Amino acid sequence: MTRRTLDIIFSIGGLLLAGLILTLGLVLQNQANFAEDYVHDQLQAQQITFTPAQALSPEENAQCLKDNAEKQLVTGKQAECYANEYIGLHLQDVNDGKTYAQTSSEARAIEDQDSPEAQELNAKVQTLFRGETLRGLLLTSYGFSIFGDRAQTAAYVCFLVALVLLLAAVAGFVHAASKSAEHRILSESSPND
Repeated sequence: MTRRTLDIIFSIGGLLLAGLILTLGLVLQNQANFAEDYVHDQLQAQQITFTPAQALSPEENAQCLKDNAEKQLVTGKQAECYANEYIGLHLQDVNDGKTYAQTSSEARAIEDQDSPEAQELNAKVQTLFRGETLRGLLLTSYGFSIFGDRAQTAAYVCFLVALVLLLAAVAGFVHAASKSAEHRILSESSPND
């Protein structure tokens, strides 16, 4: 087999592999775009706006709350900030840091459900349920955005690998066209050679 034949075989294989990896990159790019658009649209529909910086309490001192002051919540990173640094902080104050499940158990343990104590605890249960639900939904949006970010990174890697393979295939075709590609390789030489 001549070097030229081997160059052409490897170059064609490189082109096919580059095409396959490019296709994978395009699929990953599509998924990254979908995740970004979906998270944005779902969060935008909630119409959540960060509190203005001057209205933040001393406890609400997270840098991300200050950085996003007065902005509409539309990204996964903003959702994480709002869920953890704003909602999470306020949920701690509802029933001395107890969760919805703990507070609900306390409320169910009260025998007289019509008592003021039971009604107050049931109101806390409802507040914690709503707050933890919104917090969970926002964190789910954040998690979904992370998958989109990782798909975007993987798409960039695929595009880079496809480009390298394309350049290598072109170099292989160029070498196959050169005079030095005519010598034989990968074959046993006969004693008469």
